[in-house]
Amino acid sequence: MSFRTPGAGRAMRLPRRPRLLLPVLIALGAIVLLFYIFTGIYTDYLWYESVNYTTVFSTVVWTQVLLFAVGALLMVGIVGGNMLLAYRIRPRFGIGMFGSASGADRYRMAVDPHRKVIFLIGMGLLALFAGSSTAGQWRTWLPFFNRTPFGVRDPQFDLDVSFFMFTLPFIRMLLNFLFTAVILSIIAAAIVHYLYGGFRLGQPGGVHATRGARAHLSALLGVFVLLKAVAYWVDRYDLAFSERGFVHGPSYTDVNAVLPAKTILAIIALLCAALFFAGVVRPGGMLPGVAFGLLVLSAVLIGGVYPALVEQFQVKPNQQAMEAPYIQRNIEATRKAYGVEDAQVEEYNAVTNAAQAKAQEDDTVPGVRLLDPSLISSSYQRWQGFRDYYQFPVKLDIDRYTINGVETDTVVAVREVKAPETNNWINRHLVYTHGYGMVAAPGNKVSDEGNPDFVEANIPPSNALGTYEPRIYFGENSPEYSVVGGGKIELDYVDDTNRQVSTQYTGKGGVPIGSFFNRLLYAAKYNEPNFILSGAINEKSKILYIRNPRERVQQVAPFLTLDGDPYPAIVGGRILWIIDGYTISNAYPYSQSNSLRDMTRDTSTEAHRVVGQPADRINYIRNSVKATVDAYDGTVTLYAWDDSDPLLRTWQKAFGGDIIKPRSEISPELKAHLRYPTDLFKVQREILSKYHVTEAQAFFSNTNVWNVPDDPNAKGIRQPPYYVTLRMPGSDKPTFSLTSTFTKGEAQLAAFMAVEATTEDANARIRILQLPAGSPIQGPVQVQTNFKAAIANDPTFQRSGSTEPIFGNLLTLPYRGGLLYVQPIYVQVKDAVKQYPVLTRVMVMFGSGQVGHGRTLEEALQQVFGRSDAQGERSESETREETATERTAVADAADKVKKAYEDAQEAFKAGDWAKYGEAQKALSEAIKEMEEAVRRAESAPSPSPSPTTSPEPAESPSPSPSPTASPEGSPPPGA
Repeated sequence: MSFRTPGAGRAMRLPRRPRLLLPVLIALGAIVLLFYIFTGIYTDYLWYESVNYTTVFSTVVWTQVLLFAVGALLMVGIVGGNMLLAYRIRPRFGIGMFGSASGADRYRMAVDPHRKVIFLIGMGLLALFAGSSTAGQWRTWLPFFNRTPFGVRDPQFDLDVSFFMFTLPFIRMLLNFLFTAVILSIIAAAIVHYLYGGFRLGQPGGVHATRGARAHLSALLGVFVLLKAVAYWVDRYDLAFSERGFVHGPSYTDVNAVLPAKTILAIIALLCAALFFAGVVRPGGMLPGVAFGLLVLSAVLIGGVYPALVEQFQVKPNQQAMEAPYIQRNIEATRKAYGVEDAQVEEYNAVTNAAQAKAQEDDTVPGVRLLDPSLISSSYQRWQGFRDYYQFPVKLDIDRYTINGVETDTVVAVREVKAPETNNWINRHLVYTHGYGMVAAPGNKVSDEGNPDFVEANIPPSNALGTYEPRIYFGENSPEYSVVGGGKIELDYVDDTNRQVSTQYTGKGGVPIGSFFNRLLYAAKYNEPNFILSGAINEKSKILYIRNPRERVQQVAPFLTLDGDPYPAIVGGRILWIIDGYTISNAYPYSQSNSLRDMTRDTSTEAHRVVGQPADRINYIRNSVKATVDAYDGTVTLYAWDDSDPLLRTWQKAFGGDIIKPRSEISPELKAHLRYPTDLFKVQREILSKYHVTEAQAFFSNTNVWNVPDDPNAKGIRQPPYYVTLRMPGSDKPTFSLTSTFTKGEAQLAAFMAVEATTEDANARIRILQLPAGSPIQGPVQVQTNFKAAIANDPTFQRSGSTEPIFGNLLTLPYRGGLLYVQPIYVQVKDAVKQYPVLTRVMVMFGSGQVGHGRTLEEALQQVFGRSDAQGERSESETREETATERTAVADAADKVKKAYEDAQEAFKAGDWAKYGEAQKALSEAIKEMEEAVRRAESAPSPSPSPTTSPEPAESPSPSPSPTASPEGSPPPGA
């Protein structure tokens, strides 16, 4: 007989389906998660394989795996072992097991049936946490394991600098790990002892503990204090980076109070640890209590109060004398760590009067750059963009090329692709795959219309700088990824007949995605099913990604900090991106620590024209590596530029010496395009603003500190350094140099700084021309104020009109025994269909305030340094009359230009193309009339030796709106 209700069995079995569904869903989720983790790791491997740097990938991954395993096992072993020990020495019958149950008993009864599962889960999570944290320390382990001596010893401890760079960080990492393990062990053991009756709280008489629990916890506390003793001893070496004194590094108080205090505290901590260990065998809590009190009291009195008393009553009353030896150590270490120990400061008694300068030197001027690479990107876009899907970077670059037999500062840029905004995946990733061609113009020359005078231009390229592969698959603005090589479907360019020319990528770079498995991986990586579904991908297809040159170098050299301004160059028939790599540290003893971001911040980084540096603090830097990236196939090559740098040699040993080629393998053609890097120069400029003073007493007085001047165009933001060809005093020829200035405040110029940018020496000599105290030469901000005043009444530069002045980079250079400021001024048509700047005037100022301006640098200099004697024979009245007449003609012509432009704008907005054509014709005639008037005005004699009181008007630019924005622009004259 059965008492089961019909259908009851089936009803009881129904809940099994949900119970089975949950594990299945968990398993599927785990599989998907593991697949995505595998996808990330394996596609990274494929990328490193495609660039032939699998050594870097394997070294980092296996180091992380090793550290993960060691960290996880050690942490679990220490913490888990102490938990098991606490469980093993638990009392057979826990406190409160008889009678009323305590809170601990209730917790134990709830936990005990599941203690193994809880223990395993807890240890698993602890292993994951500890292993991940330890694996992240591979940048500490690898340098320690492969450390290289510096051959320089610190002045306080007489230890090689490598100890502070490599060994001390590893010791700190190890101590932090052990402290964490011991603290977690104390907490975990205390919990187990409490749950299983090892001690109880809230009873009469305080805490009641079993002998085993007390001995166990006392031993753990002893180990903690023992580690504290080691930490006190290690703290002594951390004083090498102390910030207590006037400068960084051990100060008088650190050396004479803190250092002995740390030694005494280490000894006291050892004694206290012995007392804790004695508490293991001796019952009662007196010894641990005494140890704890002694430890706290000594830390307060010896570690805190004593150094404060020394600082307050011994150092401060006579700080300059007390700190002088330590300041001198800081000066020497800082200059060496930043590579400026050989910087040469020269007294430069600059001539301030043009009349005095005239008799000292000849009248020649090096090829001073007038094109501002941060302003003329839109000019390149207007004349060389050709199509809407091509783009130039916001900031162009400066390089040197031989043009007409003369090495010339050249403004260069590559024409990169900008994929159209479309939902068509094929177009975005398989058609618009690459840019095309290099564009270059001499920096010291413009066309008659004020536009760049292009020497390398057009599509196909003119090859004026040599024949080269023009396709740019790897650039600063390349698409995130492109699929190439599968067929001749990539847009190459549009020819003169408006016919689209296609191409197929044949480079060695890229990851093959012909197999279904690889396509599946990248479909998951980019969450894009078209990798699997598209028929345009075949067995020859490759995927290009991580295409930014800077990012590619960072991937293969993760130990480098990269310069924020990569630049392209034509080398060996290819376009190569050149990137400077730095080895940096914040562990050079006695060296002054600063924020890398703050030291390199200027208008170029604030406007995002170049990549800003991270906020890491550093006190050591070397330009140790020059890297190149092939713009066609993405090949990354690293060259050891400063092979004497111990940091670089350490990383070379860590990753294998073959990842970085020796300096001797740099070809002469590539070496001709290498230059002194801007971010390094900015860092050294910041350091030398204070550390040009090399004597401790003068340094302490702080009376000769210089400032890096603000950019005249951006208040409160520093002026960037500039590349310019100049002749330094004592040099027999002009050299391509990187330059900057220093001021006292903003009004007075204090010094001029330059380094030869083409030097083959990794530690190039920096020269600083220091002006006499009280020199009347003004700083950049005040100079531009003078320039603005000089053109204030020029109708062409009225902001209420159709154009406004745009002030370019304000260059400073030694000239004729003094200092010369040169600044180009551009105008730009407002509200035009395409806006671009046109170079209209060149402003110069020599010495204490003699200003000149003209359509060319030669004309501006002629105004400052005088005209021909024949003009000097004309009467003052004749000169004034002729000048007034010519300027009236210029003003009338400017009014005609303005009116014609306004008529064209109105017709354009109204869609009246017939009227628009007439207005355009009138505008063209008015511009020609104004150009002729300006030429006559400029050829007219000056009524006085100083032209600053009556500036010349400027011509109006010629651009005009067009009713149909044609993608193809006509190049300016000279292109």
